[in-house]
Amino acid sequence: MFKETYSVAPQRGRASARPSPCFTPFFAALTLAVGLSDGFVAAAQAQTAIQITAARVWPSQDYTRVALEIQEPVKYEVLSLKDPERLVLDLEGVDITAALTELADKIQPNDPYVKAMRIGRFKPGVVRLVFDLKAEVKPQAFMLPPIGDYGHRLVLDLYPLVPHDPLLAFLDKLQAEPATATAPGAKPQAPGDASRPAARPAPRRDRLIIVVIDPGHGGEDPGALGRRGTYEKDVTFAIASKLKTRIDREPNMRAVLTRDGDYYLSLQARVEKAQRVRADLFVSIHADAFVKPHARGASVFALSERGATSAAASWLAKRENDADLIGGVNLEGKDRYLKMTLADLSLTAQINDSLKLGRSVLEQIGGINDLHKQDVEQAGFAVLKAPDIPSILIETAFISNPDEERKLRSPAYQNQMADALLVGIKRYFAKNPPLTRDRLVSIQ
Repeated sequence: MFKETYSVAPQRGRASARPSPCFTPFFAALTLAVGLSDGFVAAAQAQTAIQITAARVWPSQDYTRVALEIQEPVKYEVLSLKDPERLVLDLEGVDITAALTELADKIQPNDPYVKAMRIGRFKPGVVRLVFDLKAEVKPQAFMLPPIGDYGHRLVLDLYPLVPHDPLLAFLDKLQAEPATATAPGAKPQAPGDASRPAARPAPRRDRLIIVVIDPGHGGEDPGALGRRGTYEKDVTFAIASKLKTRIDREPNMRAVLTRDGDYYLSLQARVEKAQRVRADLFVSIHADAFVKPHARGASVFALSERGATSAAASWLAKRENDADLIGGVNLEGKDRYLKMTLADLSLTAQINDSLKLGRSVLEQIGGINDLHKQDVEQAGFAVLKAPDIPSILIETAFISNPDEERKLRSPAYQNQMADALLVGIKRYFAKNPPLTRDRLVSIQ
């Protein structure tokens, strides 16, 4: 701040250095002016500081995400500190707002990677966020431009040094299952046998069918929004969880969720999870939306080699593919969609099997809700591009339709949908047995 210093020489013949009375009003006015100037500068600085309007934390085993919604792009720096493990995020020219200070209270005790966080002014013009870590992480920070209801966002992703292995987690869970689980084709125990010691069944190797269930959207990407405030991401997770429970009850089937909580995974990460666990099927669950509330009914989609089967399917595929832009993925230096050669023979076989699966499922869900289209539609959905894995995307109902939104919020309808999907999947496998794996899974 610019300041001037004023001084007045003492008058001769006087012991006092007090200024002449004629100057007193001048000094009073000057003092007042300088005081007002300081106040105006402070107020101007507060007004020019960039405001953080919202702050969110999304913990998961895959990674923990911190998202700061900001009025405009900011300069930032990320530093890692040791003994103990900490991560520092310095923000230039921002104000410490209520949204920012409340971020510390949003750190959850079960966060796999963040223990706590602190916020303060590091030096003039710089606000510092310090994350106390539970283990060393690999940070990735990037800015996202405004999209949808979001303004500018600064995203900080904290990844573990050793990525979470979905296959290892799946196998660990299998090993933890009770050894007395009924094997495929085994007869139930007769009532009279209860008094006899139960013989432990011999370990056996079976062709375990693995179904990957993908709850659409999540975290920063809420998906479509119903008129009653229902988020698509919550509906899809509820139905996916119910379907997983039903599949896991089957003696020769197990299910894996792409996300097991409210956080966002990129479309490519969802496909990669299915590939890592060597899935036999990939089922992505969604809830449709349209600009007009009268649209209704459930739909099933498969991948297309040569464009969409309808304008509506093309529009829907674009909307679902844009989830990466809303959910927030660092696209710098990366291909936005999965690279896949459409001429690959494995893709043709995958699409044919996907259509068979889609028809089997469509037949079942048509028994619990109207069908928006009577046939399986096709379009270029990025999340369905898993080579050698039959993949379908299910729009369970229109969340933009008030009547269907009410259904989607209902546990009864969610259970009906999960039941229908299970029957459709089982009937598909009854006609299309899975191929033998080169590495079998041992179950007791």
